[in-house]
Amino acid sequence: MASTTRTVLLTGGSGFTGGWTLRELRRALHRADAEASQSSVLRVLTHRRPVPDGTDADTDALPRPEHADGDLTDPASLRGLCEGVDTVLHLAVRVGEDEEEARAVNVEGTRNLLAEAARAGVRRIVQLGTAAVYRDGAHRGAAEGELETGPVSVTSRTRLEGERLVLAAGGTVLRPHLVYGAGDTWFVPALAQLTRGLPHWVEGGRARLSLVAVDDLARALAALAVRPGPDHVPGPGAEPAASPGGGPAGRVLHASHPVPVTARELVTAVAAALGLPLPEGDISTARALELLGGATPVRERRLSLLAVDHWYDSSRLWAVAGCDPGPGFAARFAEHAPWYRAALGGGPAPTTAPQAAPDGRTG
Repeated sequence: MASTTRTVLLTGGSGFTGGWTLRELRRALHRADAEASQSSVLRVLTHRRPVPDGTDADTDALPRPEHADGDLTDPASLRGLCEGVDTVLHLAVRVGEDEEEARAVNVEGTRNLLAEAARAGVRRIVQLGTAAVYRDGAHRGAAEGELETGPVSVTSRTRLEGERLVLAAGGTVLRPHLVYGAGDTWFVPALAQLTRGLPHWVEGGRARLSLVAVDDLARALAALAVRPGPDHVPGPGAEPAASPGGGPAGRVLHASHPVPVTARELVTAVAAALGLPLPEGDISTARALELLGGATPVRERRLSLLAVDHWYDSSRLWAVAGCDPGPGFAARFAEHAPWYRAALGGGPAPTTAPQAAPDGRTG
C-alpha cells in the first residue's frame, strides 16, 4: 500500500506541448509510483474546452487524470486548485498580439497561479517559457544567463514578464527555441509557406538552429515534475535577483536537443516530407527581404530563423532531468512526417496528435 501521495498540477494541457506532456506525465508518474511504492494524482486545469485524458494505446491502462475547472484570469476560480499539490507544471500561454489578452493570461494569470501555489505550499514550479525572449542577433551556443533579453512581440514580452514572476518565486523556466512534431500549427507550417514563397537558399542554408521534438520536450518536463531531490539546484542559469521572500532565485534551462541543425538540413527534411521542391540558388538576407516585399519587423524576425544562427547550450536540462534527449532531428522528424503530410496536405490529421487550443492558449 502506498505510504504517501504525490500530486502534480498541469496547466495548458489542451495545447500542443501540453497534450504531449499530459501523456508523458501519466507514464512518468506510473513508473515513479512503482519504484517508490507511492501513489500519485495528476490534476489538470480545464478552461473553456475539455482537456483530453492523454490516452493512447500505451497509456490506456494507466490512471486517468482528474480535471479541475478554473480560469487563470479569475483568482477566485483558482481557490483550492493547488491543495495537496507538490509540483506545478505551468504550460498555459496566450499567443497573439492583443496586449490586454496576452497580459491577462501570461502575466496576471501566472501571478494568480503563483499566489495560489504559495498559499498551498507548493514546493516545485516549472514553467514552459521561450527563447524568443532574447534580444535579436546571432546566438551561438550560449548557455543560460549569457544572453540579454529583448523580446519584440506582445506574446514574447508578456511571456518574459510571466517568466520573471516564476523565477522570483524560485521556480524553473524552460526555454525551447523551435518545437516540432504532431500537433504543430506554427513552426513547420510557417516554414513550408516561406519555402514556397522564397524558393532559394538564404545565406547558403548555413545557419544553425536549436530544435526539439515535442515528445522529447514533454519527457523532460515530466521528468522534472517527478524527479526526487530539492526544488532548486544552484548553479549557472540562476537569475541574478533573489526572490522577494529571501529564498533562492529560480533558474532558466535551455530546452532543445544538444545538437543544432542547419537550415539546409531542416528545409531539406521538410521539403521531402511535404513533396516540395528544394530551393535553388543562394541569396543574401537583404535580397530575400526584397523578394518578400520589403523589410518589416515580422519578416525580419521570421527570416532570421533561417538565416541567422540561433542555437543554445541545452546540456544542463538533460543532466538535471536525468533523461536522454532523444535521437536527434533526422530520426524524430521522420517519425512525425506522416502527421505533417496529412495535416498540411489537406487531408485529416491523425487523431492521436494533440491540437492547439482555438483560443490561442497553447502549451
